[in-house]
Amino acid sequence: MITEGRPNPLRDPQDRRLPRIAGPCVLVIFGVTGDLSTKKLMPAVYDLANRGLLPPGFALVGFARREWEHQDFAKIVHDAVKEHARTPFREEVWKQLSEGIRFVRGELGDDEAFARLRSTIAELDEARGTGGNHAFYLSIPPGLFPTVVGQLREHGMADQLPGRWSRVVIEKPFGQDLETARELNQVVSSVFPSSSVFRIDHYLGKETVQNLMALRFANQLFEPVWNNNYVDHVQITMAEDVGIGGRAGYYDGIGAARDVIQNHLLQLLALTAMEEPTSFEARQLRAEKQKVLAAARPPRDLAKHTARGIYGGGWAGGEKVRGYRDEDGIPADSTTETYAAIRVDIDNRRWAGVPFYLRTGKRLARRVTEIALGFKRAPHLPFTETDTEELGYNALVLRIQPDEGVTLRFGAKVPGTQMEIREVNMDFAYGGSFTESSPEAYERLILDVLLGDPPLFPQHEEVELSWQILDPILDYWASLGTRPETYQPGGWGPEEANQMLARDGFSWRRP
Repeated sequence: MITEGRPNPLRDPQDRRLPRIAGPCVLVIFGVTGDLSTKKLMPAVYDLANRGLLPPGFALVGFARREWEHQDFAKIVHDAVKEHARTPFREEVWKQLSEGIRFVRGELGDDEAFARLRSTIAELDEARGTGGNHAFYLSIPPGLFPTVVGQLREHGMADQLPGRWSRVVIEKPFGQDLETARELNQVVSSVFPSSSVFRIDHYLGKETVQNLMALRFANQLFEPVWNNNYVDHVQITMAEDVGIGGRAGYYDGIGAARDVIQNHLLQLLALTAMEEPTSFEARQLRAEKQKVLAAARPPRDLAKHTARGIYGGGWAGGEKVRGYRDEDGIPADSTTETYAAIRVDIDNRRWAGVPFYLRTGKRLARRVTEIALGFKRAPHLPFTETDTEELGYNALVLRIQPDEGVTLRFGAKVPGTQMEIREVNMDFAYGGSFTESSPEAYERLILDVLLGDPPLFPQHEEVELSWQILDPILDYWASLGTRPETYQPGGWGPEEANQMLARDGFSWRRP
């Protein structure tokens, strides 16, 4: 039996020419009928197989209530792959993958269904040589996590046996506040050890997020100015140009702050602000991120330095769209925010006095995620105001998606006889500089789960520290008893958010 933990004695661990390949294993997906599974997870599994990163001894098991046979589920996977896979469809890859596809029908609370699941993966261990290595992907609402992990424990599928592994993958949100996050962690940690729990934050699988660490720590050029001596503020933005679509049941009552700021944006803040780790080993990375989150705090004046909004109806992207409260399944009196902006301060030597502004929203002007460091103006400008009227502030912008890359914005002289300074951009794009296309985030994250490689996954300590930052803001908004400000679709959010930055002498960057 070959196990994932056995190294190749002929290979130097420092050799990066050959990618690491997962060992034999079974991936079980709960919630295979959802959008996440069909649009992201199944295509990512195929893309990994197509790139040669999954072994012949790999199996995929779907668990859902549908009246499907194995071949019905295989057809669903086939169609999802054909439509959404990043790499070309190859019949020989699909043939090998499809031989290991199985389906188990049942309810999440059904003992008989989990007994069938256990016998199915035991059969795969024999037929496919998967060696008792199992990963369970919970693509289901958080309220159902206790039921599933409890069933896995009762049926012996969570047991950690010598020479084998059993891991669980949890999708965000990780609770609805600090209290529920702790309860959720208690439930999961009572069944799986910490090293076997993988909390998926797909933004941490983006190539550019990892390039943030490379940009800072591999280049002497940037690190000397990455502090409060030179940076006057930081903006972290995740904007979407779509509404909630079919997510009404999940989204209402959750809102933009819980959905995005608590996990994605605070993780990006931690990566942006952390000190240099001694290595990129998981424990070191987590330690540095936790230090930042422990030093971060919500604004002292919540009225002045938080903003929320809800998109109204109107025109966006050339089509007429409905307001949030007019979407299917949304109550007319809903107070759930679809836009949230907050200020976060970090009380440490590097970042003291530098505000971090985090914003996210739906139905905004365009889809973009970026981190922008705004630099202080030069202490002495030997130019008249007319010379520099078109000069903004120097900025270093990391584009997470789409068009991954880095932009440096600075002032340059306009050609001509007059001294006129204008803002220009120096741009680096991944697509133009490398022949390799960036893998999808879920490819990287699923492979890391199967390899047991944890650096990109937040631990429960980081989750709880993030809630400690956000909870006072959510409590304040709930105490107001008022509706969020309505903003026009296709714009950049409510006026309240613009005023929030204007009070500090800044303005939102337009991506």
